[in-house]
Amino acid sequence: MKVLLIGNGGREHALAWKLRQSPRISELYCAPGNGGISGEAECAPVDLKSLESIVRLAAQLKPDLTVVGPELPLQLGIVDEFTRHGWPVFGPTKAAAQLETSKSFAKEFMHRRRIPTSHYAICDSLGEFDHAIGRFSTPVVIKADGLAAGKGVVIAKTKDEAAATGAEMLSGKMLGEAGARVVIEECLKGDEISFLVLSDGERVAPLVAAQDHKRVGDGDTGPNTGGMGAYSTSQLLDQQMSNWLLQHVARPVIEGMKAEGMTYKGILYCGLMMTARGPMVLEFNCRFGDPETQPIMMRLESDLLEAIEASIEGRVSDGNFRWSQDASVCVVMASGGYPGTIEVGKKITGIEDADEVEGVKVFHAGTSVRDGAFYTSGGRVLGVTARAASLDNAADRAYEAASKIQFDGAHYRKDIGARALKK
Repeated sequence: MKVLLIGNGGREHALAWKLRQSPRISELYCAPGNGGISGEAECAPVDLKSLESIVRLAAQLKPDLTVVGPELPLQLGIVDEFTRHGWPVFGPTKAAAQLETSKSFAKEFMHRRRIPTSHYAICDSLGEFDHAIGRFSTPVVIKADGLAAGKGVVIAKTKDEAAATGAEMLSGKMLGEAGARVVIEECLKGDEISFLVLSDGERVAPLVAAQDHKRVGDGDTGPNTGGMGAYSTSQLLDQQMSNWLLQHVARPVIEGMKAEGMTYKGILYCGLMMTARGPMVLEFNCRFGDPETQPIMMRLESDLLEAIEASIEGRVSDGNFRWSQDASVCVVMASGGYPGTIEVGKKITGIEDADEVEGVKVFHAGTSVRDGAFYTSGGRVLGVTARAASLDNAADRAYEAASKIQFDGAHYRKDIGARALKK
């Protein structure tokens, strides 16, 4: 079986690594891939911003299945276009993907479907923003409506900071078209949890939960990033809470999307805040998370290909996955200056030594390969991921492996999973 994986990040490396383990896959391609993915799959050049480019590649390769990793191709309508051609593809349609590609759509959908979420206001102009912000206390969350690579969220500590952020977003200076509309939300307090389910349009099967670390610095300090690390344990959600989330969040989303004519197939990522008022949805993503996919895939013991096919073919049922009871930790190593201005092209050493640490797999996010050596090519460079019987042992292994890797400007958080270890 020939499979094409779309994407070039750490998430895609983890998916490629897991797909490669399926005995039914004879050929695995990744477009465009990265330096590390080239060891798992044959990489093919493609422009992820061009649907025409992706369609042209698929017509050439003729894959039996295409798996979409990042959100931008979903927004461009890759699933609609591939379906039109009769090509099997994993992911939601362009209309269904609005749950991620438009924060305002997601908030209004949750309001209609009575899915628990924070109080909010949607603003299309600075005048609307100035009027609405008065209804919120600080700190307050300001979100760009469109896709912003994980960087379209600002937690403003004062009304002045909120006003400045709103003005920057709405003017286009901060995020361009992504910020042409903004959503104001109350700032929720609690622990964040990433709860993912697989859907076939009617049924859902839960994955194991994970917890992301968005801020760049230890102790959740500094600006938001695409994610500086994540961990997954069986203690993150007990069975009772998992069932509650299925009943009150995941299933109402899938049922509501179908009722509104936007049947949802693929991965539904529910970003939750576990508050004193109960779980609240912060956001939806319409694909696997990054870096959550790395620790989740480390715990998956069943065939990922079979689960994906079940989603496409309409036969998902609870218990579709088999999971290890081990814990897993992913530590993201980033380029100097990330999440701001970065320099690329820095030689990376020590990856082979890191991979030799027991229970460790180094996933590549922003790397290229030249003359047999790896070089940095993005902000998030590597996801050093470990699995062990306990969270503290998994963290120890991940940090031992990370310490063996060097490149100019490298930095990473030293406290991934630390909050759980203190409980």
